[in-house]
Parts: sequence; C-alpha cells; structure tokens
Amino acid sequence: MTRADTRTAWAAGAATLLGAFALTPVFTSSDWFPPVLATVLAVVVGGLLVRAAAGKAADGRVRVPDDAWAVLVPVGQLALVACVLTAVFAPDGAVAGVVPTPESLRGLAEVLADGAAEVREQATPALPLNGLLALTTLFVGLVAVAVDVLAVSARRAAPAGLVLLVLFCVPVGTITGSVGLAALVAPAAGFAVLLWADQRRALIGLHGWAGGGAAAVRIGAVALVAGVLLGPLVPTLEEGSFGTGLGGGSGGATGTALDPVAELRGELSRPQPIELLRVDSSVEDLGYLRSVALDEYDAEEGWTLSNLDGERAVAGDEALSPLPPRQPGRPVTTDVEVLEHDDRFLPVPSSPLSVRVDGDEGGWRYDSATGTVFGRGVSSEDLRYRVTATEPRPAPELLARADPLPADDRLQQRFGALPAMAPEIGGLTAELTAGAASPYERVRRIQDYLTDRANGFTYSLATTPGTSGDDLLDFLRLKRGYCEQYAGAMAVLVRQAGLPSRVVLGYTPGEVQRDGSRLVTSDDAHAWVEVYFDGYGWVPFDPTPIALDRRVDLPWSPRATDRREEVEETPTEAAPTQAPAVEAPREDRVPEAVPQAQAAEEGTGSLRPLLVGAGAVAGALGLLALPAGLRTVQRRRRLADGSASGLWDELRAGAVDLGVPLDPAWTPRRVAEQLTAAARPGAGPAFAALARAEEAASYGRPGGPGAGPDLRSALGTAREALAAALPWRRRLAARVWPASLLDGLRDALGRRPGTTPAAVP
Repeated sequence: MTRADTRTAWAAGAATLLGAFALTPVFTSSDWFPPVLATVLAVVVGGLLVRAAAGKAADGRVRVPDDAWAVLVPVGQLALVACVLTAVFAPDGAVAGVVPTPESLRGLAEVLADGAAEVREQATPALPLNGLLALTTLFVGLVAVAVDVLAVSARRAAPAGLVLLVLFCVPVGTITGSVGLAALVAPAAGFAVLLWADQRRALIGLHGWAGGGAAAVRIGAVALVAGVLLGPLVPTLEEGSFGTGLGGGSGGATGTALDPVAELRGELSRPQPIELLRVDSSVEDLGYLRSVALDEYDAEEGWTLSNLDGERAVAGDEALSPLPPRQPGRPVTTDVEVLEHDDRFLPVPSSPLSVRVDGDEGGWRYDSATGTVFGRGVSSEDLRYRVTATEPRPAPELLARADPLPADDRLQQRFGALPAMAPEIGGLTAELTAGAASPYERVRRIQDYLTDRANGFTYSLATTPGTSGDDLLDFLRLKRGYCEQYAGAMAVLVRQAGLPSRVVLGYTPGEVQRDGSRLVTSDDAHAWVEVYFDGYGWVPFDPTPIALDRRVDLPWSPRATDRREEVEETPTEAAPTQAPAVEAPREDRVPEAVPQAQAAEEGTGSLRPLLVGAGAVAGALGLLALPAGLRTVQRRRRLADGSASGLWDELRAGAVDLGVPLDPAWTPRRVAEQLTAAARPGAGPAFAALARAEEAASYGRPGGPGAGPDLRSALGTAREALAAALPWRRRLAARVWPASLLDGLRDALGRRPGTTPAAVP
C-alpha cells in the first residue's frame, strides 16, 4: 500500500465524518455522533489493515489476484462495522462484548427492527432512540465503506463525493424549514477533502497548494454556494418527518381511534355512538381515561403530539409513572375489555404504575414525558388489559403553595414553549393573571374566565370560522366551541402565564351498567388540560362546560358556573343525498380519527411520496450518469470527425480513463510503446499505426490523407486490448467517472503560474 493510498483513506474517513454532520438537525441531541465516529474509524483502520496485508502478501510472493483483495477490503470493513454495532447496541452474547455471535446478531437485528419502526414514528428533530441510532450508525458505516472503495480502491476520490450527497439528502428531505449552516458547510468541506486527495494523487510530483489544494477549495466553495442556493428547491417530506410520524392527524374524522391533533377550528361530526370499552374499576368514581397528551402548539396546526420515546416497554417490573412524594393520591385498579376500540394509544387512568396486557406485551411502550401508552406495530383491537395506577388527588391549599419552575428548567422549556402570539391574546392573559399570588391562582383565574357563563362562552358542536387567520384568537373572540377548543385555549393561556401545560385526549368514565361495570362509547371522547406544579407533578383541569352526569370530580378545579350548560347545536344545510338522521350523541365529544391501519393505507395511496422518491432517485442517477454521458458525447464527436489527431486524442483519453500513466512530454511513439506494454499481447501494430498517423498529421505536409476506416478499426482493436488487460474495477471506474474529464475540469479551473499541466488528451 502506497503513502498516497494511506493519505486518501484518511481523507475518505474525514470526508465521511464531515458529510455525517448533515445529520445534526435531524436529531434533538448529539448522541448520534459517538457511535458514528467509532464506525468511521473502524472502516478506515480496517481498510488500511487489509491493504497492508495485501502488500505483505505481494512481498512474500503469495499469489492472490488483485480482484480478490478488492473484495476483501470492503468485507473486512463491514465485519468491523458489525463489531462496532455489536459492542454499542447488542453486546449481550457477543464474544468479549464485541465479536458477533448468532445470539448477539439476533439481538442486533431486533434493535435495527426497532429503528425501522422508529423511523416511521419519529418526526424531525427526532429523539436519539437506541434503534434509530443503530440504524443511523449502520447507514453511515455503509456510506463510509462506499466512499473508501471509490476513493482508495478505485482511485476515484472525486466521484466518492456523490456518495456524500446521500447523507445531505436526509435533512433536506425530512426537515421542514432551514437545516442550518453546519449541515451545508460540513458536507461541502468533505467534498473539498475528497477533491484534494484526488488531485494530490494525480499531481503526485507537486507540493502545497499546487498539489490540488487550491482547486479543491474552489470546487468546495462552489459546492457550498450551490447547496445554499439549490437547497430550498429540493422537495421535502410532509410534516418534516422520517415517515408518517405520530404528531399529525386529520382532525374531524369519525372512527374508533382518537386523532392526536387538537384543532381550534372546525365542525364536529356526530355519528351513531360506538361502544368502545367495558371497564371494571376498584373505585366507583373513576377518573378520566387518558390516551395521549399533546405537547406542541402551532398557531396553524393547533396542538399536536411530538416524538414519543419508544424504548421503555410496559412489560417491565419498574413502576411506570409514580406520583411525586408530596402529591396525595389514591390507588386505582381497572380491568378493560376492548369492544370496538382500535387505536395505537391505550386508554389508562392517570399516573399508571403497571399495564398488563393479555397475550404479547412486547409491542406496547410507555412514554414517561407525556404519560402515553402506545403500540409499536400493534393496536388495541380485541385486547384485555389491567392497569394499576395512583390517581392524583391534590388539595387546593397544597397547590397554592407550589412555586413556579425556573425559566431554564427542561420541563418548563418543553411544555412552556409557544410561538409568536397575537398581542390581543397576551393582553388577555396579562389581564386575567394580574396580581395573582401563586401559579395555582393564575390557572384558576384562566379556568374561571372560560367556565363563567357571564363571560359569554357557549358550548357548540358547530362553529363559525373566524376571519383573523388565528384560530385561537377567533375562539376567544367568538366564544363558541367544544372541548378541544376550550382545552386548547386554556393550555395556551396557562403557558403564557408561565406554567407548563399540555392538552390530553381520552375518555370520560362512561355510564355505569347493571353489573357495575362502565361502558365507554365514542360519545365519551373528551379533551382536558394538565398543568405541572413543582413538587406535585401533572394535575388535570377541565375548562369545558360538560354535562353533570359526565363530569369527573376534580375538587381542585371547580367551575365558575356550576350548573349544566345547554348545548347549542347549529343546524347545517342538508345535502341532496343526506343520510337519514341519527340519534344525537351526548354533548362534548372530541373529534376522532380513522383507525391507524386505515390512515396508513390512505397515506400509502398518495402519489406525492412516490413522486418525490422517484424524483430523488432519478436525480441521483442522473448525477451519477452525467460524467459517463459527457464522455460518450466526446467519444462520438471524435469518431465522427475521423481525423488522425481526433482518433489519437480518443486513444489517450481512453488510456487516462483506465488509469494508464502517460507523460505529456512523451512522443506518440513512446506513448504507443507504453500502451503496448500495458495492453493484451497482439495489439502492438494497432498502437503503432495510430502513433504514425498522429505524427504525420502533426509534422507532415498539410492536406495529407485522412484517417480512413483502417485507422478507426485500429483504434477499436487498441481500446479492446487495453481494457481486456486491466482489472474489472478499473474498467468500471473508467465508465462511471472518466478521469480525462477531470483533467479538463482542472484546466478550466485554472492553475498557478509555473506549474506543469497534467496530460490533456
């Protein structure tokens, strides 16, 4: 292995790491980088070791074909990548925790399968979950191997830069909005490193900037500018997600699964109630059954669900969500039989300690940040499960003593974040909370404002769209809405008042049956608010004017108007094909979504992801095929010209593409001798004929005879003999990235005065 090979190998590793920095905006933290760094180092070191072994074998006169070593290098590198993945993500069962065994490989396969599921679940920026990190590490490891093979084995470092484009496409294709400067600059710098390595190898006799640095920097700068200018034109996935994510929903649809998005606008459809759950509880006055907490607010999208941590299975023995020591609570045990509920979110009482699902529990996860039980590849259909929980029962005087959280507290930053709000909303919050002595008093004042009939709020299943362009502002002005709008508005105002809050979707406890169980139907779907108090945890508040027979007893959250509100139903104009009228549901029902499986099928049927993916693939293939296409056009133009000089230029260009060293100072006869020595035996006359024709065209009398068909035939013979004598990887590299074009590019970019130009065919 030459010194140039060693330098190029480290340059390929550095370029891959720089390209990997494009993943920075894809994750919420930098936890992805250490395993990626270890994997890239393993690829570089593995390649150096195998190539060094090849050199020692050659010195020892061990006859191993070059093609065999070319295959052994990536095989050895991939083996080391597997060792790194095993050591970091699946050490159990491995030899010394590093060398894979069948047992450890099965564990690694499970981790990678989790990563594939997390790709579908996570929206960007994604949580650095174990499976997702393993998948990312494997992905970057494969890119590192590809870059190394192109840059070192094929000795074509420049086209290896196209592989870095794959890394850059990840943030461009998944991030909505800006990807950040680092994601643009680092891959461009990696491309410049590859160009430097390529030019250093080509201009081995030169030093300093003349050895390729200046041109590499120029090309890298051009790549950076192109990335900044062309980046906004690259199509992105909807919602800025890897796949569908868990944070979106259609809203307003009807079915047996809650929609994880709380909109502040729209009309509530009213289908026939669907029997969802049968619940047996250890307490008579069962509280809310919470399904999912929405923690992100956007003025256009409303309240949505962010990423869920899918690493904690409910099957473990550790308590899922115990109450803080200072928070009073009561133990609750519920046995739930699923009737027609079909959702990936499992309804459970507040603060669950354990969830035991009949059958396979492995698919159910618990996200402690939002208190959500959700399925990984499973749904609640036909389930039976038991939940033990400790419902919070705080006394008002305890909450009144709670202090506000510091502004830099992580929980405050996550659950207190808001976008820019209309000045009228901020003014209302300031007016309501002026002079409040404690965080609890601020919350009570906001709830009183929304629940006092004297303030003009009316419960309505149908709302009139506002004109401000801000749905929250329209609701606060028009004062008409249902539970999602009440809960969503209160959560925003509470965040403006400085307290962490979130919107929770779930169900009221349902109606008591003759046997003492409770029947929960689709009419029991509901939305409420949870507010965090320092030392007491998350506490539920319900600002919706809900019917008395459906209210959950919340002594710390009394309504300003403690009497049943009449639901005002706004009739809509019947369509010509309107179905027969159905029984009106009980008031206050949250919009539901179609079952998750059906939603996935609808997303699959959309042509946009297919077209975006096909366009990206076509663009990448077009970039890869561009050099070969340009070279083909050049070759055909020279053959069509038919002159001796044109055919000679084509012969030299083909030799340069195949990696045959040619000195620009050599005469045609000297070049012919070099090519004859490098080619398969028997082609010497063809090379000699082409050389004599070139000498005659260059030094003979003008107007001499042309090339003729015999010279074209000699060119074909010479090219075939030269290609047949060289390894397949050189022939492939000549096709994919013809080096003669790179020589022309160097001339176009210019050189420092006094340097010797490379041979240009």
